Amino acid sequence: MSNEIEQERVLAVQRFLTGEKPAVICASLGRSRAWLYKWAQRFRPDDPAWWQAQSRQPLRSPQRTKATVEELVKLVRLRLYNAGLFCGAQAIWWELDELGVRPLPSVRNINRMLSRHGLTQRRTGRYVPKGKPYPKLPAGFP
Repeated sequence: MSNEIEQERVLAVQRFLTGEKPAVICASLGRSRAWLYKWAQRFRPDDPAWWQAQSRQPLRSPQRTKATVEELVKLVRLRLYNAGLFCGAQAIWWELDELGVRPLPSVRNINRMLSRHGLTQRRTGRYVPKGKPYPKLPAGFP
């Protein structure tokens, strides 16, 4: 056993199985009855690691975007970036729509995918003006 909490679980269940009252066990350990009953229920004599914590993470995510679509997002991002074009989530969404990808991930999901894979860095270098003059508004008053 690796730490004190796990040893505490084993000791509490051993005391419970020997017939000690749950109220006494919980009071001495500073734990709730629900905690004690949870570990007593998980106790399995044939499982050598019954006292270890179990992950609460779901085993599957049915709403998660498919891996093929995620790879396609990365490829489109790389192609746009290398071509010197706008390569944000909205531009990627437009490209995926033109490619006929269905179901089309939302712009927010595309942003999440880019962040997850570290593809959100900004371009380096200074802004180079394109030479197009901005319109001047006439001043009506000083």
